[in-house]
Amino acid sequence: MPARKKSPPPAGDAAPKARKKTPKQSAAIPEPQVVVPVEPAKLPVVAEPVKPAAPPAKRPARKVASKTPAPAADKAAAAHVGAAVVPEPTYPLVSPAGEPVHVVHVAAELAPFARTGGLGEAVANLALQQIQSGLKVAIIMPLYKQARDVVSDFVAVGEPFQVPIAGRTETAQLYESEGLRARQGEGKPRVYFVANGHYFDREGIYGDKQGDYGDNAERWGFFALAALNVLPLVAEAPVMLHLHDWHTALAAAYLRAFDSGKPFYRKTWVTLTVHNAGYQGHFPPETMATVGLPWEFYNQHMFEWYDRMNLLKGGLACADVATTVSPTHAHELRTPAGGFGLHGHFIAMRERFVGVLNGIDNNDWNPATDPHIAANYSLDSLSNKRKCKAALQNIFGLPQRPGTPIIGMSARMVAQKGLDLILGSPAFLSLDAQFIFLGQGEKRYIDVLRELAAYAPGRIGVQTNFTVEVEHRLLAGADMIVMPSQYEPCGLTQMRAQRYGTIPIARRVGGLADTIDDNVTGFLFDEYTSQAFLNACARAIDHYRYPQVWTSMVREAMGRDFGWHKSEARYRDLYRRAIASPRWRR
Repeated sequence: MPARKKSPPPAGDAAPKARKKTPKQSAAIPEPQVVVPVEPAKLPVVAEPVKPAAPPAKRPARKVASKTPAPAADKAAAAHVGAAVVPEPTYPLVSPAGEPVHVVHVAAELAPFARTGGLGEAVANLALQQIQSGLKVAIIMPLYKQARDVVSDFVAVGEPFQVPIAGRTETAQLYESEGLRARQGEGKPRVYFVANGHYFDREGIYGDKQGDYGDNAERWGFFALAALNVLPLVAEAPVMLHLHDWHTALAAAYLRAFDSGKPFYRKTWVTLTVHNAGYQGHFPPETMATVGLPWEFYNQHMFEWYDRMNLLKGGLACADVATTVSPTHAHELRTPAGGFGLHGHFIAMRERFVGVLNGIDNNDWNPATDPHIAANYSLDSLSNKRKCKAALQNIFGLPQRPGTPIIGMSARMVAQKGLDLILGSPAFLSLDAQFIFLGQGEKRYIDVLRELAAYAPGRIGVQTNFTVEVEHRLLAGADMIVMPSQYEPCGLTQMRAQRYGTIPIARRVGGLADTIDDNVTGFLFDEYTSQAFLNACARAIDHYRYPQVWTSMVREAMGRDFGWHKSEARYRDLYRRAIASPRWRR
């Protein structure tokens, strides 16, 4: 085996320990046929497109003088005399050969079936917007126990098939909801579920109360292989395979390692979106054999990362293009301070790695039509926001105090969200305001918040049982929302809050910096210190004391458009770039 050059240690860290010599893998590298669709007898063959019939000999086609579309009057005249009019192409994404490209998302989470954070919502909303833009879209996700609680009318798609993983084979079956399939004409993407009771019929998605599942590398290797197997069942070639986060990154590597040479897979491009680079999928080197990848892929340019196997890094190396969820976060990931140990890799990707801002569903988050809030209001009629504030105070047992702002927080109560700044500064909770905290999180933070709420019941409200309905009511009734995050790849709460005229106070990082204008639609601070956070809060309260100034900010914030249509157009442009100049030539 030739010597491999190891990744350099990260700046500021101690040099990693010398790697123990890993035994050579045996020749048990999977044969190509185990990672491509099962035999044609078990999967329907994708038919070749039917060629249009030649025009009748008696009616020769009219010559077109130029590519400029004919005026309406000319088209009407042509139709009157029966001459053929060449239709303009309308499909929004095509291959170099002019074929329509189907988009297939592969994700570990998808709202409303199974989710732990913003990943599932982002995938669902992007796919929906792509459908509305005219693309053909499908989504593949695991069939978790949680998904069975949402949907019960599953029907099998194709036959069961075998997936080789960890030196054995596991059975997979693809399912679809009969009810959702019937609604395909309503502009909904097709959603497919990969079933395997051993891997997915568990309490949690990634782990349980004891921590992460010990076989997570197997689970996601199995899912990635299964997704590639069923790809011809859910879409026609050519395909843009859009992977999300480290859980699905192995699909890109399998596609490169075991390209069958069949036209279907040769016309498949890969986009990988990094929703949270703080989670990368680190495993021991011998995991390469467990998931069935060739040892040659374990090098500093692909999966090797400080004597560990890094699934996200390897997936990025094998993707045609990659994205993260905001332009500012894309820049941060290229820095030693913000790159989570992969900054050199992100820099090396150059123009193949870009930031595309997530969006929100403007129909779901609309105070003018929201059925969850006490009274509807709009940018042009704000008076009912006061009723929403009174209703929120009633929910959390806070007295109504005219002129006193409500400062809310809707988030996972974890260190990343800045809880240390909030709870580490007594001056924050001493501000002349009422405070409401909504969300689950780490026990150490939840315990302190509950103690504070018990100590000051008229000023602090806490609810750890997060529900979407209460989040709507919080954003409609609060005056400000705080997001003092250590890092925030994109963030959705600040966009929703502005839509409801609730002013965000946030750290200038990631998507927060891209969606909040300081002193215009919110208040930003830079240093991750309690004093910097406190100063931003004080600025917000000072503005709140001047109703005309505050109302102007509220209206400006409510007028911002954070819908998915802009982001979807950027993704389509990125897809076109990948199709025109693929990283891996076929």
